[in-house]
Amino acid sequence: MRPAAPLSSMTPHGLLRRRAVVAVLVGAPSLCMDALAQPFQGRRATPAQTEGPFYPVVFPKDADYDLLKNGALNYPEGQRVWLAGRVSDLAGRPVAGAQVEIWQCDHAGHYHHPGDGGAADSRFQGFGRVTVAADGGYRFHTIRPVAYSGRTPHIHIKVRLGSRELLTTQVYVAGDPGNPRDFLWRSLSVADRAALTVTFAPEGDGLRAVFPIVVAA
Repeated sequence: MRPAAPLSSMTPHGLLRRRAVVAVLVGAPSLCMDALAQPFQGRRATPAQTEGPFYPVVFPKDADYDLLKNGALNYPEGQRVWLAGRVSDLAGRPVAGAQVEIWQCDHAGHYHHPGDGGAADSRFQGFGRVTVAADGGYRFHTIRPVAYSGRTPHIHIKVRLGSRELLTTQVYVAGDPGNPRDFLWRSLSVADRAALTVTFAPEGDGLRAVFPIVVAA
């Protein structure tokens, strides 16, 4: 590497250039710190969707994270899936104390709801509720959703914080052929479809789907 020219041998123009470079280098750390201190503005809330007609009228006695066990009954039907994610606010902080609810139809397309004729499989819990962990995490053990009555496969989700309802929405299966024919999925913008449509990927003896939730808490 060539040694830097001594200051005494530099022209006035070269000396000014060197001082300018030194000033930038000295100021760079403070510029980086200022950038890191700026609030993160890139997060957007998870899109809301309709609750639908089959939100439970009566909650099951067993309403925990595992929809494949309804009391003493085990549900062997459908394709098992772990649905998991994290509930955070627009600043990326976990929403302490939030509750996540899910509800969906059984493997034959029936809900535990009087409006659906009461034909749902009694072994399937059909509804679950969990309180998020300290890091905002949640998870449910359920089945990959199935299509019914013109609807593409989906799982309903609701987020509450105390008496406040923060979000009601639906999560869809990426790549399902019924999505383009579903009137609610089609009504979403491209960005909203991306936010609500997730991959149900093989994992172990079942599937895993990750659905992050962002709310204005």
